[in-house]
Amino acid sequence: MVHKMKNGRVIQLALLVLTLTFGAPSLVTAQVPDLKTGAPIPTLAPLVRRVTPAVVNISVHGRVREDNPLYRDPVFREFFDVPKQIEKEVNATGSGVIVDALRGFVLTNNHVVEGTSTVQVTTKEGRQFSAKVIGRDPPTDVAVLQIQSPVGLKALAFGDSDALEVGDFVLAIGNPFGLGQTVTSGLVSALGRTGLGKQGYEDFIQTDAAINPGNSGGALVSLRGELVGISSAIISPAGGNVGIGFAIPANMARRVMEQIIATGHVERGHIGVSLQDPRLSGARAEGALIAEVLPNSPAEMAGLRKGDIVTMADDRPIRSAAQLRNKVGLARVGQELKLMLHRREGTSIVVVKVAPRMERGAAVISGGFGLTSRRPSAGLAAPNVSAAPAHATDGYLLGSNRAAA
Repeated sequence: MVHKMKNGRVIQLALLVLTLTFGAPSLVTAQVPDLKTGAPIPTLAPLVRRVTPAVVNISVHGRVREDNPLYRDPVFREFFDVPKQIEKEVNATGSGVIVDALRGFVLTNNHVVEGTSTVQVTTKEGRQFSAKVIGRDPPTDVAVLQIQSPVGLKALAFGDSDALEVGDFVLAIGNPFGLGQTVTSGLVSALGRTGLGKQGYEDFIQTDAAINPGNSGGALVSLRGELVGISSAIISPAGGNVGIGFAIPANMARRVMEQIIATGHVERGHIGVSLQDPRLSGARAEGALIAEVLPNSPAEMAGLRKGDIVTMADDRPIRSAAQLRNKVGLARVGQELKLMLHRREGTSIVVVKVAPRMERGAAVISGGFGLTSRRPSAGLAAPNVSAAPAHATDGYLLGSNRAAA
């Protein structure tokens, strides 16, 4: 089950069982400090003392509508004298990260503050502040709060999440089960995780640092003391940590935050291509394969062709179609992207300008193609999420493995 880590909100995913083959273990000699010599004992305490004041507990209060099909039946409502909409009060807790101490901006998850009327932020020292929601972006599950009258706050600096590697040590800091601030440690287990069916834009950092319900919106911190991710989801058969947690990359969260602060919302553009992973066509393992190019699109005008494989964007490696889609979808409209392409005749570099999304009839167009939601595969269920409309822009074409950008 994939759990959104806000108490009372759960998305369940039944996982397929995979057969794993392990090689013979190699012998490793553990290095234990000799306490008799007075050698310093390894500890993360100085780092923890420095970064934890920027991680806050978030308490929310609001009202949400009961989503019961019977309530939409006029005969049922009339017979039982039930109002057209029934709402219930919700009190929940989550986590957040102060990223701007002077202006009081806090990053958290959209699902932590969705549908709330009041938000209270509590620091590690127990100071309480009222906060307002500046803006939310459901496709990335990012929300930005602003603390009212921010005084004496400490912020956490952004790190470069694109520079993370599998095997890097990280700390997860949050408010699991409402217990209060908790620190756990682990490794970056994988990068670029997609296909969880959780958000429209997925590029998750996977970690085995213990993440539990209530950690949503909390910090994933590097050993440099920098924010590299925002905790967002876990996979668990029983609701607790089993060593598979997911965080939104800090670079993605930062781009979303900057647009929300500037305009109150996120404006997404397109370049007019359909993408798929190269391995699906038997080509090279990494990159983003151009499956289709929309006529008269920014991509066509820049010289992109069907069959091109994008290997870098703005001098950053592109590992998958989803990563390039995220890059385009989070770029500002009018921004120019430098793409390195692999073609049969060699390597080329093109510059393409991101254009506003267009509409074709009633369908929303992202990347020049009408997008429908990718339905969960057999054995997967999302009971607390309403069915997506036919024009939902989650970036996948129904019945294919293509993403649009």
